[in-house]
Amino acid sequence: MTTYETVLEALADGTRRRILERLARGPASVADLAAGLPVSRPAVSQHLRVLLHAGLVGYDEQGTKNIYRLERAGFDLLRSWLDRFWGDVLDRFEAYANKQEGT
Repeated sequence: MTTYETVLEALADGTRRRILERLARGPASVADLAAGLPVSRPAVSQHLRVLLHAGLVGYDEQGTKNIYRLERAGFDLLRSWLDRFWGDVLDRFEAYANKQEGT
């Protein structure tokens, strides 16, 4: 089961973030992804396995190639975790603003 910790660990690596940024423009093969990065195809494949495990990417088989794409599940999990904090911040700001108006 993927957790927000798994997603955060996957996003901690700069190369994996660059892969996600590239996939945000559209699906791509390992070769396409490696062409824009200073790492080898096997290294890109290893990074993609981490992203797959985190639910951030998926793939479709096309002949002998896998075409990778972004997956919503991992991003939704992270967003839900972050939204908890954002809601708390907004609630505290509202309480502070109301207190200031009452002063």
